Amino acid sequence: MDPLLLGLLVAVATIVVLFSGVSVAIGLLIVSGLFLVIFDGMRSLELMPEIMFGKLDNFALLAIPMFILMGASIASTRAGADLYEALERWLTRVPGGLVVSNLGACALFSAMSGSSPATCAAIGKMGIPEMRKRGYPDGIAAGSIAAGGTLGILIPPSVTMIVYGIATETSIGRLFLAGVFPGLLLVGLFMAWSLYATWRSGDAAVLAPTTYTLRQRLEVLPRVLPFIAIILGVLYAMYGGIATPSETAAIGALLCLIIAMVIYKLWSPVKLWDVLRDTTRESVMILFIIGAAGVFSYMLSSLFITQSIAQWIGTLEVNRWILMGAVNLFLLVAGFFLPPVAVILMAAPILLPIITTAGFDPIWFAVILTINMEIGLISPPVGLNLYVINGIAPDIKLKTILTGSLPFVGCMVVAILLLCVFPGIATWLPDAVMGQAL
Repeated sequence: MDPLLLGLLVAVATIVVLFSGVSVAIGLLIVSGLFLVIFDGMRSLELMPEIMFGKLDNFALLAIPMFILMGASIASTRAGADLYEALERWLTRVPGGLVVSNLGACALFSAMSGSSPATCAAIGKMGIPEMRKRGYPDGIAAGSIAAGGTLGILIPPSVTMIVYGIATETSIGRLFLAGVFPGLLLVGLFMAWSLYATWRSGDAAVLAPTTYTLRQRLEVLPRVLPFIAIILGVLYAMYGGIATPSETAAIGALLCLIIAMVIYKLWSPVKLWDVLRDTTRESVMILFIIGAAGVFSYMLSSLFITQSIAQWIGTLEVNRWILMGAVNLFLLVAGFFLPPVAVILMAAPILLPIITTAGFDPIWFAVILTINMEIGLISPPVGLNLYVINGIAPDIKLKTILTGSLPFVGCMVVAILLLCVFPGIATWLPDAVMGQAL
């Protein structure tokens, strides 16, 4: 059978299996096993366990549970609320400072937790009621937090970037650095739209600042600064050549757990068990998908699907930006239905040869892919962040949350376009810190 036609059959079979309700990892194993048996015989099944566990035999994977533990330790405390209060008190003199402080808190909490749902929950529990009390429209209050929560998969340390780095054998350090300026760009775009939408609402009282004394501003800092110091320390250790990403993740996780216990009195065995349980559950889910995706990639390669697609793309006489537009459309649709980790692990083996053949930088492409995944987090039908916000504020209709989030989708599209015109936004910092990639 023609490899391209076979690839189409694999794509259809994968979609059907995943939409049946089977978990992503099990679905990938089912599709991989089915096509391997049909085209390579029953003996090919003997290779599947070896390939799966071989994919997991990677020291860099230790960074995933460590960064997840780091985020779970923070998410289990009042760190999000304290971070929100600190920024709100320091930014109150900025017109519309409350929505700015919420987005700033989302950005910083994302850097500490690396989790979009955790960021939405932690900042939203404090931010949404306060914004509504001050007179901000429900759509702006809910939409800004939903969009701000998506920053968790872009601003380092990002588990999504780690997964992309492992799947494509790309430097995780470079990927982390590549997400810094695009993350700040998105924060700026989100803030600009939020301030404009708030101003357009016409309620001058909303923009009026609340007065805080210097003492009130300073008293919240001791609870926030240790976590920010850990983030800066982790990044310095990683890029200063002191430790590997896995080692810095382990140190950061331990320090975050200690601070959560000392500052926030997280001594209860039940609460500690909840942190470890949630960390283990999420880590196993991601690692299981990684292992299954390894088998899926082997199946695509052994049946010459990946190679044939890359070769076919290379023969097409089409502008490479049209090709990139098609890739973005594919990622956007995939992100509507699947979690970011699953999309990356399934699509990377196919897309990486295509983008490199077309002359695109894989580091730059990682940022483009991640922003597409962010759009999926606030877009139906899955739109995980939308449902998190709805759970925090059940009296705000889901339609209102979705409507409030749509302008932020537009901000993400603008960010993608800016990255296409000015790729240095993503690539300059990695090259400046770590040198030009070979």
